[in-house]
Amino acid sequence: MKKLPFSAGTLILAILTTGTALGQTGVGQGSAAAEPWTKIPIPPLHDFRPKQPKRIELENGLVIFLQEDHELPFVNGTILIRGGSREEPAAKVGLVSLYGQAWRTSGSTTVNGDVLDDQLEAKAASVETSGGLASTSVRWSSLKGDFDTVFASTMDLLLHPAFKADKLDLAKRQMDAGIARRNDDAGGLANREAIQLAYGSASPYAREAEFSTVAAVTVADLEQWHQRTTVPNGMIVAVSGDFDGAAMEAKLRAAFGPMKRGSTLNRTDAGYTEPKPGVYFVEKADVDQSNVVLIGEGTERRNPDYYALSVMNEIFSGGFGSRVVQDVRTKLGLAYSVSGSYGASYDHPGVFYVEAGTKSESTVAAAKAMLDEVGRLRSVPPSPDELRKAKDQVLNSFIFHYDSPDKTLTEQVTLAFYGYPLDFLERFKSGIEAVTAADVSRVANKYVHPEKLAVLVVGNQAQIVPPLSGMGKVTTLDVTIPPPPGAPGAGAAGTSRATD
Repeated sequence: MKKLPFSAGTLILAILTTGTALGQTGVGQGSAAAEPWTKIPIPPLHDFRPKQPKRIELENGLVIFLQEDHELPFVNGTILIRGGSREEPAAKVGLVSLYGQAWRTSGSTTVNGDVLDDQLEAKAASVETSGGLASTSVRWSSLKGDFDTVFASTMDLLLHPAFKADKLDLAKRQMDAGIARRNDDAGGLANREAIQLAYGSASPYAREAEFSTVAAVTVADLEQWHQRTTVPNGMIVAVSGDFDGAAMEAKLRAAFGPMKRGSTLNRTDAGYTEPKPGVYFVEKADVDQSNVVLIGEGTERRNPDYYALSVMNEIFSGGFGSRVVQDVRTKLGLAYSVSGSYGASYDHPGVFYVEAGTKSESTVAAAKAMLDEVGRLRSVPPSPDELRKAKDQVLNSFIFHYDSPDKTLTEQVTLAFYGYPLDFLERFKSGIEAVTAADVSRVANKYVHPEKLAVLVVGNQAQIVPPLSGMGKVTTLDVTIPPPPGAPGAGAAGTSRATD
């Protein structure tokens, strides 16, 4: 092998010397040369004009949205039905979830669920049902050429369901298994208790299914729920994919037009009270860290201050560059993770929360640092750089949430379901751009009140030093799971939500 004309040490010396020279040159040219990307012009965002779906309303009140998208040979559809778990009886919490599962697995009076599974699998298609907070739904997906047969199965399931006792029992066993394990995960436990502190444990937005409420649900309950909710004037049908719009409209009119208008399920007026301030604790002796959550009242998206609150939220907790992450996690080192959100729901107040995971011995320090950051949100206006970055991040993420016809369709269906104006998406861009630093300070002082926040800690009390009592009176929450009906101790355990 031919020897190189210089040694490895000579090579390293040459590299170091060259690097030093280059570094000296860069320093002499100033920071602009060191950061040439700062000279790249960034044009303003284009006007936001997403492709809008076609909206059709039938004489019976059913609303249809059609969104053609010929990129791939698929057709996807959703039937959104008004009425969800917030309308189910308090004694039968879990009914809507059981309904959503047993509806599909039972099948129809024509084809049972197991046979339907095989038919759809042969076509690489799907038909699924589900139950949610404000609605239930039927969703289907198929290749373009299989649309007629898969849609026929969907309509058969919608119009002729056959709720079966064995499928309901299966769904109950699965839900019971979830109830039995619901205290296993500290993060999930903290989230559930935070929601209950925000809305109240009896609120439809926070209620939890128990063994007794699941056992109380019958096949007759599922049948009655279906009869009450599946009326055309309580439905929105959305179809997207590779189809001819006129032909699809004709098929949907033929399928849904004969349905008779009925009485829609009235939305439950749950009322709302702010979380009760104080320190709340849940014992989790099998962990060596704490989940800390601050809980307060959020807002609705109809609020005229929604845009300013969105920018405030981004400044406070929008990502790694946000105030709460930079101060509590990066500078103080008091949390493994920290995040938050000023929640905005569509038709009821959302939840304002700040949450962190921290070592047991850092629990009190982390909680106090989080409260301090909430206070700074009111007292320290955003800098010009903070405001600019926050608005850019909100707008950029917003655009990418609706960068496809299917995403835009989903959002338009949601807006229609909750009664929002059709141009709500277009308004958002201009609304965010108009937010000023004064607006952010104004809404922070109007809506954010540290003294009204509830502080929830899920952790190992023996390891929390200094103790939580240094923050004030501590209320210990009882998260005992009431046993199934007929089990030893049934009706006694878990009857209290809080003990001092």
